Amino acid sequence: MEQIRSFIAIELPTEVRLALERIIASLKSGHSSRVRWVEADSIHLTLKFLGNITADRIEPITGAIREGAQGMAPFRLEVKGLGAFPNLRRVQVAWAGVSGETGKLNQLQKRIDSNLAEIGFTPEKRPFSAHLTLGRVRDQASPDERQRLGDLLASTPFNGGTFTVNGINLMRSQLQRTGAVYSRVSTVNLTGA
Repeated sequence: MEQIRSFIAIELPTEVRLALERIIASLKSGHSSRVRWVEADSIHLTLKFLGNITADRIEPITGAIREGAQGMAPFRLEVKGLGAFPNLRRVQVAWAGVSGETGKLNQLQKRIDSNLAEIGFTPEKRPFSAHLTLGRVRDQASPDERQRLGDLLASTPFNGGTFTVNGINLMRSQLQRTGAVYSRVSTVNLTGA
């Protein structure tokens, strides 16, 4: 049976993607290190990476998302600030921050993760940290280059705007030579009912 590389995510509106595109272009021009920058069109707020699944798992996964979202009304998030994992001195991942109604976001993520555990997916060990990945530093980057990128992130103000989360998507990731291509497999709307 065909394997579908998949993850659960919140898609971003066009205006937020455009703001992310502008900040990535600015960071690129301000830093020449070995960073693999993400295309703004492919940035999502990932709630859980599932890995390879078979088509017969789509319905149970969508059901787990639906159950996790039950009773939740749409909520607001803001994309603001820049940071890095594990920290600004040893940058491996550059990210844009997510704030706003993050309590609701964390609750939703926890409920979905718990429901997925019931159908055989390993629960997350690390606490959920809402962020949007902008770029990943390549292994060959020196400690100095990592530090310079961290300094740039710390000194660059960023406000990507506010948006309403109306739904959660099961996404498919197809790896191509030019990068990953994402498509929506199913959507669960937040209705509050």
